[in-house]
Amino acid sequence: MFIKAVCAAVFFLYLGLFPTQTHAQQWVAAWVSSQQGPSPEDETISNATVRLVVRSTVSGDRVRVRLENTFGINPLVIAAASIGLQARGPSLVIGSGTPLFFNASATVTIPAGDVVMSDPVRLPVQAEQGLAVSLYIPHINVRSSVHSSALTTSYLTNPGDGNHTEDENAVAFAATTTRMHWLSAVEVFSSSARGVVVALGDSITDGSCATVDGHDRWQDVLYGRLVDRENGTASLAVINAGIGGNTLIREGLNPAPTSLPVLERLERDVLSLAGITHVILFIGTNDIRRGATAKSLINGMKAVSSRLKALGIRVLGATIIPRNPEPREGLPSGLGFDIAKNAERRAVNEWIRGTSDFSAVIDFDAVMSLPSDDDLINPIYDCDGIHPNVFGYLVMGRSIDLTLFE
Repeated sequence: MFIKAVCAAVFFLYLGLFPTQTHAQQWVAAWVSSQQGPSPEDETISNATVRLVVRSTVSGDRVRVRLENTFGINPLVIAAASIGLQARGPSLVIGSGTPLFFNASATVTIPAGDVVMSDPVRLPVQAEQGLAVSLYIPHINVRSSVHSSALTTSYLTNPGDGNHTEDENAVAFAATTTRMHWLSAVEVFSSSARGVVVALGDSITDGSCATVDGHDRWQDVLYGRLVDRENGTASLAVINAGIGGNTLIREGLNPAPTSLPVLERLERDVLSLAGITHVILFIGTNDIRRGATAKSLINGMKAVSSRLKALGIRVLGATIIPRNPEPREGLPSGLGFDIAKNAERRAVNEWIRGTSDFSAVIDFDAVMSLPSDDDLINPIYDCDGIHPNVFGYLVMGRSIDLTLFE
């Protein structure tokens, strides 16, 4: 116990050596993961602990977490919860493990469809540092509300192994997952952050074809450039509210959307979060694939932009990139764009480039299109005919004008 106490004292002294305040302290969303549905019926958690790994994009001295039972059928009982700094895999930096409380209680029950925010706890955290949120689920065969492809490795104990939320070592965490169970946001009380950029979109924002634990999606590249410009200080958090297969609207789409459209999740995934100053709206390719017209998409984009701008949030509209007629890598041929769908895409992009409804425009279409045929993704940036590859994400992130965030 003495050694652990000394390690903890040194750890917190070390954190105190980082830069002092540059802005008034405020709560900001440092990381998010948009919940999109229930876990598969054969993937349940029974008397076990999940350790969910995230990356903060700002520094601060206090944290709080948001948990969702959005797609739960039954009330969710969390019998213990904690947060700590990731050392390696599921292991924590010694002395950083901190219990979480909910309205001063160590346990919480989240009704089906509901959301809770933890009480704030003191935990000095640096930008780009890994955090591990541990949840003990005491009941049997519990289905999660999840983000299906978080592109982050998280950890679970074996069923029946019980409460390991206080463990700082990795011994009990025998299994891995790339689903994000219940955890939808981590907010940090920061003196260095002046705002939050939300990347709001579909699988191209969620990161299809990017690397697990690689932080190499287009918004990750943007974040790194913003940090470099600030001489290593993360003054803007950059968070990912992308969902694979997501749409802007619901009405008139066939097949129907498989996740909450942007218009329906705007409050949950943007407006309810702390410190939002910018939103990059990059959406529409799945709407067009499901039969949406340019007019319906434009009307939906106007509605989103109007609501955000009325609250003083700067809205950056991103053009829709090409979608090849025949996808590859095992994707169904029906996911591609024909001549008619490309005509709708062009009409939406022309409106985005010329409208005053957005605060500014990010022209991803111009960056990703094949110069000789702008209905095709440039092969050097293409993963599967629909999504960019890692190099494509790099180029997208590098193409964004940083003055848009001044």
